[in-house]
Amino acid sequence: MSDTETNPVEDTNEMTARYSVGIDLGTTHCVLSYLDLEAASDETADAVELAVLPIPQLTQPGVIEEKDQLPSFMYMAHDSELNEGDVTLPWNEKPEDIVGSMARNLGSKTPIRLVSSAKSWLCHSGVDRHSDFLPAGSPEEVSKVSPLDATFEYLDHLTCAWDNKFPDHPLVDQEVTITIPASFDPAARELTAEAASFVGYENLTLLEEPQAAVYNWLHACGDEWRNQVNVGDIILVVDVGGGTTDLSLVAVTEDEGNLTLNRVAVGDHILLGGDNMDLALAYRVKAKLAQEGKELQTWQIQAITHACRDAKEQLLLDNDVTEVPIVVPSRGSKLFGNTLRTELTREEVRETLVEGFFPNVSISDHPRAARRGALTQKGLPYAQDPAVSRHLAAFLSKQADAAEDLNESPAEEDNSMFADPLSGGFGAPEADSAQFIKPTAVLLNGGVLKAPVLADRILSIINQWLTDANAEEARLLTESNLDLAVANGASYYGYVKQGQGVRIRGGLANAYYVGIESAMPAIPGMEPPLEALCIAPFGMEEGTETEASSAEFGLVVGEPVHFRFFGSNTRRHDETGLQLEQWQDDELEELPELQATLSTEGRRAGEVVPVNLSAKVTEVGTLKLEAIAVDSNDENGEPERWQIELDVRD
Repeated sequence: MSDTETNPVEDTNEMTARYSVGIDLGTTHCVLSYLDLEAASDETADAVELAVLPIPQLTQPGVIEEKDQLPSFMYMAHDSELNEGDVTLPWNEKPEDIVGSMARNLGSKTPIRLVSSAKSWLCHSGVDRHSDFLPAGSPEEVSKVSPLDATFEYLDHLTCAWDNKFPDHPLVDQEVTITIPASFDPAARELTAEAASFVGYENLTLLEEPQAAVYNWLHACGDEWRNQVNVGDIILVVDVGGGTTDLSLVAVTEDEGNLTLNRVAVGDHILLGGDNMDLALAYRVKAKLAQEGKELQTWQIQAITHACRDAKEQLLLDNDVTEVPIVVPSRGSKLFGNTLRTELTREEVRETLVEGFFPNVSISDHPRAARRGALTQKGLPYAQDPAVSRHLAAFLSKQADAAEDLNESPAEEDNSMFADPLSGGFGAPEADSAQFIKPTAVLLNGGVLKAPVLADRILSIINQWLTDANAEEARLLTESNLDLAVANGASYYGYVKQGQGVRIRGGLANAYYVGIESAMPAIPGMEPPLEALCIAPFGMEEGTETEASSAEFGLVVGEPVHFRFFGSNTRRHDETGLQLEQWQDDELEELPELQATLSTEGRRAGEVVPVNLSAKVTEVGTLKLEAIAVDSNDENGEPERWQIELDVRD
């Protein structure tokens, strides 16, 4: 799904907000960027200026510092662990929760009390995201929060920091855009919007993170962006953040002589990023110490992961640093006698990260599924294959025809503007054993790719694939601060919504379907066959709804029922109302099942009501299915309606 509304011209309505605020609600860091809409509307201004809010936060007990980033960590302190004055904030003398830098630092020493990766838990359909279970796996005596509550706490801290700086312009009254992974399903979107509603945001938009990165690039380039891309270009956005890898494709087209941008594909939700890399380095340290006869316990591995993160950044970004000391915490002299010390070298970090996460592979080398045990602990569904390059190869191969529709134009028009298939661009994939869409430009995003060695490796892999396919090499789009790009792009989007600048077209990044049980006689040991009814086609715009279907279906009311929903990011041509009797395993992905008991409205429980179906996509991208009674009206004379939201709320 994307940010794009149905009628962009309607966004030029008079604005009451003074600022457009963009919030990068990241897995490991949060950033708040803002743009003064009043100043931006001044025609005499040379350029639209973006600013990043310095966020006051505790860095150690009793010490407050302002930082551009708020670490997305929450620490569940023991009652006697800290004094009252240790946690005082400028806007709250007795905060109940500790978030940010101090939370991360304390958690590095006591990981069982650290809440992390709340964003990843928020999109994990295998758990109840409203229940209190974080920190996951911690003892009973540790206080717990839900992924939704943790998300609220980060947003609340950002809101208080803003209000402390701009007391005359409360954040809840501004135009707020929160970024989310492009691969977030409707439930994760709805939960993010729910957390924002608890804070009190009135004017909220959810924006895909790769699109925000593109908006940041557009702002940084100004009018020069048109000189960096041409009609027929395919921009590949590779976003490797702290917890996820997010992949998107943006096509450059032409509309009445003007260049336009269209988001044509997004990847699957891949829990693979900087967190995995930090843990890999921690295990490298463990193996190093094991060779010296010193074994680490699980809690110590968790504790040194934070130190490995800092070492990674120093060794990858600072050419003057060749090794960084690592201190392994100990719980007293009885365990080892002395605190353990070792070091990570630049060579060890590069070998672990470059070869382990960005190996040179062919375009046909896709993620490998490891053998799974029958029993597993409750945890996040991390990617089984750590190779980002293999996930990228799978994405480009799966989306081989993502831009195919952009070739379609009236017969009388000149199609020469479309790129030759052998040189990338919109051409249909050639018939060979390794079909894949061929990007002509690459935009990198995410803190991981700040390291030149990793950025260079991923670009060289992509260009090797293109060279092997006799296509031109992709060029790198620059002018981007990878730590701040997403937040900056989100705040700039608020300006674009007013009809300024260039807007990315998109709509739904998936087609969505609801399961329909086939009517057939009962057969022992066999469930009724399931068909998939398309309720929202690929590219459907936010704020729009489909017309009620002419086909009638039976809706069971008054007793517990379950709805099965599916999504597809490859079936781009399915229209509303299309019923699929069968499909390939990789065509449709089942979404979390929704259980509900629909009101009877004077009917008997279990009655099957004839209905037509329609769907609506809200402004924040939540998908709602509506069942409209065929033969009955409510007290106002309108057809009875039942709404089913894909928000998996209990």
